[in-house]
Amino acid sequence: MGDGTVPRMHQRRATTTAPARPELELGRVVPAERRLDGVPKVTGQFAYASDLSAAGMLWGHTLRSPHAHARIRALDLSQALAQPGVHAVLTHEDVPGQKRYGLEFADQPVLAFDRVRYYGEPVALVAAEHPEQARRAAARIRVEYEPLEPVADAPRATELPPIHDHRWTHGHGYLDDPRPNVVRSLVIRHGDPDAGGDVSVAGVYELGMQDQAFLGPESGLAVPDGDGGVDIYVATQWLHVDRDQVAPCLGLRPEQVRLHLAGVGGSFGGREDLSMQIHAALLALRTNRPVKMVYSREESFVGHVHRHPARIEAEHRADRDGRLVCVRMRIVLDGGAYASSSAAVTSNAACFACGPYAVANALIEATSVYTNNPPCGAMRGFGAVQTCFAAEAQMDKLAAALAVDPIELRLRNALAPGDTLPTGQRVSGSLPVAEVIRRCAELPLPEPEELPRDAIRLPGGAGNTTRGEGVRRGVGFALGFKNLCFSEGFDDYCAARVRLFENAGGELVAEVHCAAAEVGQGVTNVIAQVARTELGTENVVLAPHTTATVDSAGSSSASRMTWMAAGAIRLACRAAREELERRGGALAGGEIGVERVYRHPRTWPLDPDTGQITGERAHVAFACAAMRVVVEVDAELGLTRVVWIGAAQDVGRALNPQAVEGQIEGGTAQGLGLALMEEISTRGGLIDNASFTDYLIPTALDVPPVESVLVEDPEPDAPYGVKGVGEPPTVVSTAAIASALRDATGRELARVPVRPDDVVGL
Repeated sequence: MGDGTVPRMHQRRATTTAPARPELELGRVVPAERRLDGVPKVTGQFAYASDLSAAGMLWGHTLRSPHAHARIRALDLSQALAQPGVHAVLTHEDVPGQKRYGLEFADQPVLAFDRVRYYGEPVALVAAEHPEQARRAAARIRVEYEPLEPVADAPRATELPPIHDHRWTHGHGYLDDPRPNVVRSLVIRHGDPDAGGDVSVAGVYELGMQDQAFLGPESGLAVPDGDGGVDIYVATQWLHVDRDQVAPCLGLRPEQVRLHLAGVGGSFGGREDLSMQIHAALLALRTNRPVKMVYSREESFVGHVHRHPARIEAEHRADRDGRLVCVRMRIVLDGGAYASSSAAVTSNAACFACGPYAVANALIEATSVYTNNPPCGAMRGFGAVQTCFAAEAQMDKLAAALAVDPIELRLRNALAPGDTLPTGQRVSGSLPVAEVIRRCAELPLPEPEELPRDAIRLPGGAGNTTRGEGVRRGVGFALGFKNLCFSEGFDDYCAARVRLFENAGGELVAEVHCAAAEVGQGVTNVIAQVARTELGTENVVLAPHTTATVDSAGSSSASRMTWMAAGAIRLACRAAREELERRGGALAGGEIGVERVYRHPRTWPLDPDTGQITGERAHVAFACAAMRVVVEVDAELGLTRVVWIGAAQDVGRALNPQAVEGQIEGGTAQGLGLALMEEISTRGGLIDNASFTDYLIPTALDVPPVESVLVEDPEPDAPYGVKGVGEPPTVVSTAAIASALRDATGRELARVPVRPDDVVGL
């Protein structure tokens, strides 16, 4: 905060009418204890993936491309192999199985062959006794490149030569777009896309490339098992899908590759894709020694996917009363060199382009493209962030054109259960949009601070050289929503296994196995809460998260893990309890072991030609959030300060209100970063600012007090009525901050992050 204190969030809870179902009763789940990982993390005792070690361990290092686009003409490994301490130097020729992998489409080489398609693409690997020996040996590898013209301008990518010879995403149920470099093209036609209104506003909006900027770099340890298999200890978001990509590339059966969750230092989508998993395993199996890999910070910036930059053209038409008549939007997303999750991000951007508003007519055209820029994929908010920024700017423009209060305009158009989305899906679960708007609008704004004041409380903080004479105050509002869980027919499930046994004192103990990745969001607390609730015992032990003992839990992403893990743990615990009751309530020295799989209600794909649903739904459920923001802008220096943020969020049923509070605060901080400072800068595909010196992220001095209201309206199809809460704050906060900046400056500010040059000299 501007006064140098630690940001705090003030929580209020508003409970709306809940369905009369016993399992949805408030207090049905036992209260959460303090974070299981809280004390070790704040005391520095927590073991992250980068802290791992093993006897006889070697260090791995990756040689990466210095070009965004080039042919590989020749590789000479001789000097690297002759370096002291080197045990292996590997290229694509040493990959024993499939040469490519991918989160959704296997389009990405394990190690580049033929050509490189982005700056930092892995070309060769080295294993040595010491990390410095590995780095020096990698520097001795001689690669002959023939530079090629990069495809770096996403809006023009469909007019330029293809960077992939094969159309990897064709034949998967999407529209098979014939244009070059298209990852996915989705058109949603709803009602009459040519319907006119009394008032029309239009704009072109852009968002830069944002990095997840997690503090723990990509790292892990691969240990050969002596029988041709390998154990991989890694910071990841989805153990089983990692295994299913790694094993084919190693030429091994899935059971020969065991993934174990190591300590995760943040994820936010950036660990859904593989980083060092295959590489460390290749080196370990070649050398028959454990191999550890830890990326440097610069390497981390090129070693994972980022948020898609976007260019969005939007037009909103309304009648004189402010009712939306038609929304038209054209979205271009830069997917970078490989597909990653661009297809799903494209769908989300399109599906949520209109915002949580009732719109009778719409035409949404969304396209993600391949370029030679850094690969982009999942990041918190996942497509909805980009379109929320554009859609909410349009709503503010429309309010101004109609001379209507911006909050009132949103209330007039608020989506509600029973309404139909542009995809044709009817909202059937809970979605208290109007209540969220009202609760946020009711939060009292802070009074303006008097001038002059200490520089630390001025825009720019200690860097401000004025006494605040040019400070202007602005107030903004934004609303957004997003889907929960996976969509479009994906077989989204979570498994859990429960083992009941007696300890030495004869007390019942429950050992719970679930591969849900704890990435800082607190899912381990949820697992323990549910197990204690269902089994009626405090003696609950969480087993290590691994592929070796339980089926997949899916990814810690898409605001799904609380919902899915709670569902799976509840099923397994109830089955174990029933078996215990069948045995008369006593184990008599034996034990019970059951595994159950939970699936949420089925979803269906979108029609590739119309973007309409082909079954009952494309998305499982939705959550919305609203934010009201107060900013100050120094008109002379171009500096900004976010003074206060008020948030109201639809949370279903909050199992752990304190954890929800933390998610809202963290998500808001990431949205603030995108609004004001965070952008990966590229020139011709090359990254200019691959360090925290040049890539800025918010600090405690940048994040203001966040006052939050939890609107509890239980989701009828979810266990205990829960909803995921991690993404909506990020979806809406960038748009809300930009809205406040526009109010303070009177400028359009159609691009984020907003730079000092955009607001200076008013």
